[in-house]
Amino acid sequence: MKQPEFVYINWAAYDELSDNVELTETLAMRQLQELLRLRQHGVRLDYYLMDAFWYAPDGGYRAWRQPHWPHGPERWLDTCLANGVKPGLWLATNALSKLQPAPAWESSLNRERRAMCLFQGGFLADLIEVMQQWYDRGVRMYKFDFAAFDAATPEAERSLRPDEIRELNAGAFRAALARFREQNPEVRLLAYNGFGGQQSNTSLPFRKTVDERWLGVFDSLYCGDPRPADVPAMSFWRSKDVYSDHMVRDYERNGIALERIDNTAFMIGTTGTCYYRRTAAWRGMLVLSLARGGWMNTFYGNLELLDAAQAAWFAKVQALFLRFQAYGRICTFGGTPGQSEPYGYAAVNELGALFTVVNPAQQMTDFALPLAGAGPGGTGAGRVLFRDAGFTPTLRAGSVTLGPEQLAVVGFGAYADPRYDLGVEEDVRIPQRIAARPATFAETAHNTVSATLLPPFGGDLRIVLTQSENGVAVRSSGTPTQSSFGQLLRITARQAEKPLAVTINYDKVIWSGLSWAVGEIHAGGIRTDAPLQITCSSAEARKLTLTVTVYEIAGTGAV
Repeated sequence: MKQPEFVYINWAAYDELSDNVELTETLAMRQLQELLRLRQHGVRLDYYLMDAFWYAPDGGYRAWRQPHWPHGPERWLDTCLANGVKPGLWLATNALSKLQPAPAWESSLNRERRAMCLFQGGFLADLIEVMQQWYDRGVRMYKFDFAAFDAATPEAERSLRPDEIRELNAGAFRAALARFREQNPEVRLLAYNGFGGQQSNTSLPFRKTVDERWLGVFDSLYCGDPRPADVPAMSFWRSKDVYSDHMVRDYERNGIALERIDNTAFMIGTTGTCYYRRTAAWRGMLVLSLARGGWMNTFYGNLELLDAAQAAWFAKVQALFLRFQAYGRICTFGGTPGQSEPYGYAAVNELGALFTVVNPAQQMTDFALPLAGAGPGGTGAGRVLFRDAGFTPTLRAGSVTLGPEQLAVVGFGAYADPRYDLGVEEDVRIPQRIAARPATFAETAHNTVSATLLPPFGGDLRIVLTQSENGVAVRSSGTPTQSSFGQLLRITARQAEKPLAVTINYDKVIWSGLSWAVGEIHAGGIRTDAPLQITCSSAEARKLTLTVTVYEIAGTGAV
């Protein structure tokens, strides 16, 4: 891959894991028509990748699921190829995912019959044969998911150590993919779950978890399905942005160049995998997904949610950042996203510079921009091209002032021209001011803490709860009968024996778990002549450390 590429993947338009929306030919073809519509508005989409569960359970990846695909893949493949769209397919690397083992795979099955060994038996050769058959039909991309490199035949399990099994599996797979690439030079290979990475918790210290040898056969390594970070935010969607930024930083510190990281963060849709967000805060999500510098730009979900005006905006942002992606002129700067430190991405070329900056903390911050050495980008006045609603970032003396949880894009040089303005993200509202309020929370019951404090001086109150164990964030998970996080992590308030309304945005079914809660009490509902009692609790059975901070804010309403 010698330049950035843009891939539509249809997961989130359907979801058979955290939802019950199935993949069908009708759904897939509708998304293909929407893809072609967006292209007419200038959006660049080079590939359409068919995600999980397209295959018949007993077909060994050779047949398509019935009755979901009454015509098989022909209509989809033919329409893609007739319109210059390159088709792609999802494959479970060596795990059985809603799939029965084909006869050729029996000699590779592990004892539990859930995954196949890659260095013994007939599975790997058969998988490569299937890939070749689809490549010959026009498929040019494969997304590999659910790798299980600890899988071994009973014979291998008796004679080899676990680390030897993992190394032999990984080595056999790399060798097979390398041969396939040599024979099929147009193919693109994407690595997803199972190929390394520390993706479940952003509060953990960095460590080496990604094997750089995978870059020898894969075009990109993904860095985790988008989910909220262990960084609390009143805007649930901003916490998801911070997660993907933290994962990009994690992979970069593991030695993976930004161009080779698939941040997988752009996901609009009506299913559980994207928390039913539809297009909430999608503009900031798109800006960040492109600003991160990856050359494998993946976009997921329901494309029909973007109208003509939104498609034109999408195309404008894509074209702007492509100028920097194409020459590998993007780098990270600033602190660690998962530690609530301000951070950003610097994009520089001969005309100027773009700085995409985020403040994940619950405070205003003056953030220095790396203008030195930026050529035309480091001279002249800058311009804020994009920001969240509410507080307007200010520029002075090589720095930008950002509000709490705020995202902004700043242009210098030629990119300070108003024609590059991208507007405002109205779905995220930033307070004009914020200040911590003294409050001492004491334990009143199991995983429950309370505090009494004086009413604010005319502003709203923002309450931030985090839960941890030994300094590491703990994510709660829902149950079939209690999965909404408004009941698992609770913030309540009373004044003069009457309950106060607490606005929250995290009361969702969250498949990935959540370690924090943020709520706001608006000034209009608070009396000035009586103290408030605030109580925060977690439904976790084990004893955790609950930490609560209270802020007074002004200049914003519910997000």
